[in-house]
Amino acid sequence: MKLFDRFVVGLLPAVPRKLVWRFSRPYVAGESLDDALRAVQTLNARGAKATLDLLGESITRREEAEAARDAYLDMLERIARTSLDTNVSLKLTQLGLKLDAKFCLDNVRAVVDAAARRRNFVRIDMEDSSCTDATLTVFRALQRDHDNVGIVLQAYLRRSLDDARELGRIKANVRLCKGIYVEAEAIAYKQSDEIRASYMAIVEELFKAGSYLGVATHDDVLAERTWELAQKLKLTPQQYEFQMLYGVRPGLGQSLLGRGARLRVYVPYGRQWYPYCMRRLRENPAVAGYVLKNLFVR
Repeated sequence: MKLFDRFVVGLLPAVPRKLVWRFSRPYVAGESLDDALRAVQTLNARGAKATLDLLGESITRREEAEAARDAYLDMLERIARTSLDTNVSLKLTQLGLKLDAKFCLDNVRAVVDAAARRRNFVRIDMEDSSCTDATLTVFRALQRDHDNVGIVLQAYLRRSLDDARELGRIKANVRLCKGIYVEAEAIAYKQSDEIRASYMAIVEELFKAGSYLGVATHDDVLAERTWELAQKLKLTPQQYEFQMLYGVRPGLGQSLLGRGARLRVYVPYGRQWYPYCMRRLRENPAVAGYVLKNLFVR
């Protein structure tokens, strides 16, 4: 980490919460489910699908995990009543992964079962590398008897192409992102060209395996290469989709929609927006510097 980056990260705790919210507001739908559903309605009107993501991870008490499970059950019920085009995304550490693996699996199964009854879909997010094996284990346990559950791979992890080959054999529904957590160079690519090469190798592997792929990127180069590969392989828009984060590069999203591609936007919401935003800023010091500059320029 560069000296300036360390300086910026050190400043973050001193930045007033209200100022952090002022910058973060375009990227978080709000604190309530009502806020999130309104955001989804707007996205649907523009032609995009959505995924609702209740913020919060690494809980420390069972009752917190149970509350998160119940919040997802309520979320699915509300989605069904509104007929909005959105599915849901969850993190296993929010559902108790680091407390008890079986307890976590039971919580997630309850959500996946509820989604299946409502013809909806659950994406299991990937967290830092300490959770990778356990997350894949939970996914496989659920995928054996549910077709409405998907998983995430992070292209910057050196293991991910091998994981993609395994997931391709069962035609898993996969979301592919670059990866955001800070990991050691021994297990993660660090250079942008290496990460892009890994990303496209995984895209090709999963396309050819017949998996449904969520191509999660805000990178013009990766979006263009993926589009070109999909055309070369004669894939239809029903066989894959592009995915982007709420409030990030909406122009690129509209451009993809204009080509006839499917686009899904991840919509984060919840009272845990502050730790979520601060954690992401600490993990991305260059972004933190951009945030601080904008706090004083706006």
